[in-house]
Parts: sequence; C-alpha cells; structure tokens
Amino acid sequence: MTDEANPLSRKLAKVLSTRLDGDKDMMEALKGLSLFFTENTLKSRRSLRSDIERRSLTINEEFAREFGQIKEGLVAIEAEVKQMSEVCEDMKTRLRAAKEHTADLMRQTTDIQLESQNLELRSDVASAYLSHFQLEQDELEALKTALSADITMNFFKALEKVKSIHSKCHILLRNNQQRTGLEIMEAMALHEESAYERLYRWTQQQCRGLTTDVPEVSPAFSHALKALNDRTVLYKYSLDEMASARRAAVVRMFIDALTRGGGSSGTSRPIELHSHDPLRYVGDMLAWIHQAFVSEKELLMTLLSNRKDHQEESPVPSMLSYVSEGMSRPLKVRVEQILASEHGAPVLYKIANLLQFYEQTIGLVGMSKILAELHGLTMKMFFSSLNHYATELTDKIELPSADLNPCTAVNKTMTLLTDILQSHDVSVTPMDEKQAQLQKVLSSALDPLIQACSLSASGLAAADMAVYMINCIYLIQNTLALYESADHQLEMLKAQTDAHMDTVIHEQASYMLGKCGLARAHLAIEEQQKTKEPLSSMPGMDAESLRATMVQFDSYLSVPDSLILPQCHCLSSARLREASYKEAANMLCNAYEAIHKAVTEPANGYSDPGGYCLLRTPDQVAQLLG
Repeated sequence: MTDEANPLSRKLAKVLSTRLDGDKDMMEALKGLSLFFTENTLKSRRSLRSDIERRSLTINEEFAREFGQIKEGLVAIEAEVKQMSEVCEDMKTRLRAAKEHTADLMRQTTDIQLESQNLELRSDVASAYLSHFQLEQDELEALKTALSADITMNFFKALEKVKSIHSKCHILLRNNQQRTGLEIMEAMALHEESAYERLYRWTQQQCRGLTTDVPEVSPAFSHALKALNDRTVLYKYSLDEMASARRAAVVRMFIDALTRGGGSSGTSRPIELHSHDPLRYVGDMLAWIHQAFVSEKELLMTLLSNRKDHQEESPVPSMLSYVSEGMSRPLKVRVEQILASEHGAPVLYKIANLLQFYEQTIGLVGMSKILAELHGLTMKMFFSSLNHYATELTDKIELPSADLNPCTAVNKTMTLLTDILQSHDVSVTPMDEKQAQLQKVLSSALDPLIQACSLSASGLAAADMAVYMINCIYLIQNTLALYESADHQLEMLKAQTDAHMDTVIHEQASYMLGKCGLARAHLAIEEQQKTKEPLSSMPGMDAESLRATMVQFDSYLSVPDSLILPQCHCLSSARLREASYKEAANMLCNAYEAIHKAVTEPANGYSDPGGYCLLRTPDQVAQLLG
C-alpha cells in the first residue's frame, strides 16, 4: 500500500499541513487542554479522551446545580409576583370603590377651585380698577388742604393722578362702561377744578411775596407754575402778578440805589453822589439796570424752567420788558436833566455811545425803546452843541499871529474832535451808520473851522494867507490821520493844501526871481515872444545891463538860503518847506534856462554872450540851487 493510500499517512499529512494560527477554535481548544494536560506521557495520552469526557461531565453537573438554584429562585419570585398581583387587584378593587364614593367630592372641589380663581382674578381687576380710576385717602387729603397751608409735592402728585384718571376714562367710554366712565370723569373734573382754584390762589400769594431784593423761591412754586400752564388764563394771570411784583421790587431797588445806595450790606454809595460827573452818572445807572436785568432774567428762567410750552415763545422777554417800564421814567428824567445842563459836545457824544451800547446789550423791547429815544435826543443835543460851537467860530474871528501859526480856535477844535473821535472808535454803531455819523460830525466841525480860518486870513497878503491856511490844515490833518474813518476828509484837506501850496510856490518863485534880479529879464523874454524884436534892443536888456544882472544872480547863488521867502520859514511842516523851495528853485532854473537860451540866440543881437553875459550854464545853476 502506498503512502497516499494509507489513511494514517493522509491524516498525518493533513495534520501537518494544518495552520493553527488561523484556526481560532483549535487555538481555544488547545488553551483549554493546557489547563489539565500537564504531562505528555503515554498514559496521559491514552486516558485523554476519558479525561475530557469526565471533565465535561463535571462541568455539566456544575451547570445543573447552578440552574437548580436559579429554578428555585424563579419559583420564589413567581410566588411573590403572584402575591403582588393579588394585592394589586385588591387595591384596584378598593380604589375603584373609593373613586366611586369620592367622585362627587372631586367635582365639588374642582368647582370650588375654579370659583376661587375667578374671585382672585376679579379681586385683582377690582384692585387695578381702583388704583387707576380712584384716589386714595391721602391723595384726597392732599387736594383738600386748607388755603392757609403750604402746598407740598404730594399735592402735585395727586393732581397729576386726577388728570391721568380723567384721560383714562376715555377707555371706559369706548366700551360698555359709558355710565361708569362719565361718573368718574365728572368726579375727577370736580376734584381738578377745586385743585386748580386752590393752586391759583396759593400761587397768587407766592407771587405777591416776590418783592424782596433776592426772593426765595420754593420748588413747589416752580411746580405750581408748571401745573397752571394747563390753564392758559390762570397761567397768564399768575405771570402778570409775578411781573407786577418784580416791577415794584426793581423800581424800589433802583430808587434806593440812586438815593440811598444798594447792596445787601448797604456799603455801596448812592449813584446820585456822582451826578456832577454826567458820564459816570449815566454809566452807573445803566450798569445797575443791566445787572438788575441779568438777575431778573435768571430768576424768571428759574421759575419758568419747568413750563410745558417750550414749543411756543418764552414769556420771559415780555415780562422783562414790563418790569423795565417801571425804571424807564426815573432813568429818562435824570438823563434829560443831564442833557438840559450845558455839557460839551464830547461829553454828549460819549453819553450817546453809552446809551446805544446798553440799548444793544439789554435788547429788550421796553428798555430798548426808551434807550433809543434817549440816544436820539442825546445825538440831537450833540449836533446842536456842535452847530453852536461852529457858530461861535465864525462869529468870533481871531486874527492870525505874526508867526502864522494856527490860532487857538483850531487847537481847541482839534482837542474837541480828538475826544469825539476816540469815543467814535469804540462805538457799537453799525459800520454804515457809523461812517455816515462821522461824516456829519466832521462836516459840522471842520467846514466852519476852515471857513473861520479863511475869514481870519482874508486881510493878509497872498503868501501869508497861504502859509497860515497850510499851517491850520496841517494841524487838522495830523489830528485826523490817527483815525482811519476820516480818509474822506483827509483827501479834501490835501486838495486844499495843494491849492495853497501852489500859491506859496509861485510867491516863492517870484521872490527868488526878484531877489536875484532875473525878474526883469524873464518878463522881457515873455514880452519878446510876443513882439518878435531882438532881445538886446529891449529896455534894460542891453549887454551891460544883462551882465550886471548876471553878476547879481551869481552873487545870490553863493548863498541860496537868502533866496527863501520869509513866510516859508513859518511853515509848520518841514516837508512842505522843502517842497516849496524845491519847486520854486525848479521854476528859477527854468527861467534861467529860458534866459540862457534867448541870450545865446544870434537873432537877439548879443555878440559873445558866453564871454561877458552868461557866467554859468543851466546845469551849474541847477546844481548850485540843489
């Protein structure tokens, strides 16, 4: 038998070819075998089967014992469950019987609980209704306090609640509670009218008490005015009462400040002590009034800070205007007394500027009107004073002095204008009105002054008159040059100065021509241009006479200062003195050049003029005359 046919060999080959690492059951079996197969002996191998079967029997017996215990436990549990089932059935039977007996009681309990919930809801609704549509006892007492008692903040809280209830009644009128709503509205209306009447009387008492210098205002008073704002007529009457009280207080304080002195300590002196100084007197009165307005405005703004009509015009300006009317008459009387006194134009102009400044600063209708009226009256008196001063200038003509300096009237007028212009620069008048006012002031003062200067110099010679007028105008220009607003007048004065300078220059040139002897020759040349006859044949123009003239001219050229017109030394302006000499010297040079040209002309009959007649050229003469 071959190895392939041998079953043992095949079995052995199969065992050898088996891979134990992939057979999990085999591996588990081998692990179990290793627990009791400890010795690999022939005996143990032969008894392996019996050992395995014995071990299996032992395990089965252990399972049988364990399952027996489990069976006993399950039987006990079954008995207990059966017992519990019997108890539950008994309980169900008893519960069914109890339910049948208590069904009526449960229904009654449920009905009672539902009724209790309805009652609680109705109680909450009633409480809410009472809180929203009825007043509490303390609120009723706050509204019905005696007139002599002070109103507290509880009064205003109660009044606000009354108005709130009155407005909420419209909700009741929109549903099926019209009768209740009407009854509540009527009750609240009675409470509201009674409260407003009491509030108005209390507010009037408080307003009448606002007559002290610094009144003490309670918070309740401010709330009272806010509450009365809902009653337009009562609110207006209260404001009128307040304005009347403050008007009386302010007028009394103003009179006290004028006659007795002001201030809580009484240390400030009466304003009328300075009545001798009109500017300070008016300034102190206006400053006091301005300060009073500031204090009154702060007081009224504090009292009316809680008003409800912010969308409307504030009543404060009209109240302040009414208060100001009380001080208008005392102020107007005293200012008119000052204006009636004989004060100079500068003082009147300063007072006018002061009135205009406070007119714009205070800015109230009542006081601004009286200040504007006083300002207009003061300006009228100011221009009247200027016109009177101008009339005196032309009526009392002062003769010029020997040195041709400006007379005292010019100096006095310039001092007056300086005071006026200094006040004009700080004036708060609008620019256009300011310029027009200045032109009127300058015209009222300068035109009569120039006229007076012209009349004063009318009896003088041309040169003296021109120098005198130039000196007067020069002083005026120096005064006005400090003020930019006087440019128009400065231009006019410059034109007049130029006209008088022409006179001075021509007089200077004539003096120089006559002094150096060229006047006759210059006249002869002008005459020769008309007659066209030879210059040498004209009287006084022969060669010898011309030579003597040139010698005289040359002697004066060595001392050119001797050719200056005496009146030119009296010119106040060194620039004008230099200009007059320079222009006259140019005219002298032109005259000499014309003579030089005529003498060197062969047709005029001078034989060798350069040798014995003309000693210098025109350029040399111009250089010597500077």
